[in-house]
Amino acid sequence: MKKLICVACAVGMFQFGKAQQPTAAANYVASYKDLAMKEMIRTGVPASITLAQGILETESGQSDLVKASNNHFGIKCKTEWTGAKVYHDDDAKGECFRSYTSAEDSYKDHSDFLRNRPNYAFLFQLDATNYEGWAKGLRKAGYATNPTYAQMLIKIIVDNNLQQYTLLAMNKPGEVSNGTDFFAAHKPQPKNGSVAADKTADNTLEEDKSATAPPAQTVKIAQTIVAAPSYPTGTFRINETSVMYADAGVSLFALANNHNITYKKLLEFNELDNVDILENASLIFLEKKPRKGTKDVHVAEPGETIELIAQKEGVRLESLLLYNRINRNKALQAGDKIYLRANAPVTAPAASKAAQPAKTGHTA
Repeated sequence: MKKLICVACAVGMFQFGKAQQPTAAANYVASYKDLAMKEMIRTGVPASITLAQGILETESGQSDLVKASNNHFGIKCKTEWTGAKVYHDDDAKGECFRSYTSAEDSYKDHSDFLRNRPNYAFLFQLDATNYEGWAKGLRKAGYATNPTYAQMLIKIIVDNNLQQYTLLAMNKPGEVSNGTDFFAAHKPQPKNGSVAADKTADNTLEEDKSATAPPAQTVKIAQTIVAAPSYPTGTFRINETSVMYADAGVSLFALANNHNITYKKLLEFNELDNVDILENASLIFLEKKPRKGTKDVHVAEPGETIELIAQKEGVRLESLLLYNRINRNKALQAGDKIYLRANAPVTAPAASKAAQPAKTGHTA
């Protein structure tokens, strides 16, 4: 009888544990979905993948490691880490793991970890909605040694309907990055089902030891395009052209990926060189701008550049340079007229006539 009772208790506890798993996962998603979406907009790492990795690596927020360190992704110290550390038994006894002051710091470090290492670069060529490709790519790139790591991530994404957060981040980039409460008004109901949270010692990070950080020149900073404006969130139109106002710190590579535009095209639409991270909030066009503006003239304001005017008016920079017979580096003065639809009128310099020699009637 005692044996039967013990067996019944064990089975009951097991079933209770299984029943609790979806709730734990749902609680984890509710707590960290906004962070995952914000990081997707900043770096391009799909929110579905980030959340699935967080659920798996932390056992839905219940692991000893995450409780001791705020480390949501099992990232080990490695030689370059100079921050706080904790020691935890994993593949070996007493391994060194990164420790963070907050979950947000852990999420940011995870995104940067993937963005800044060459062995993960190919992932950012995939569509953000291709979570199967991302999951398999992470395993291929050496993020985890467990041979079923990709399948576990995919199952977590499907069982918990995590793809919706990738889609939300793509459709409402301005609202997520501005920290508004859009998502609170669109609370999803997680699908019922078990969560693949089998935790093994192989689930932690195993970075390729030969991988090094990319050259510094591969990530450049975009200069200010728009200063202290007031624009709508999400996408809107200027001069009949789709545009968005992107916050400082947003990755152009991620924006291109999220809006199904090639990175090269996005740079071309905005007349930018090989830049990635926006240093300042900026207007970013998602389509090619027209050659002509909606009005004839723009009167320059203090501090405006020709590039800034091109973005404000939604006109191609090359057209403005041509219309106004100036080069890109010309410093504008407040009150200067910049023609937006046709060539600026030609006015002869006042000194040109005085400089001409007087007619004498003689030839040389």
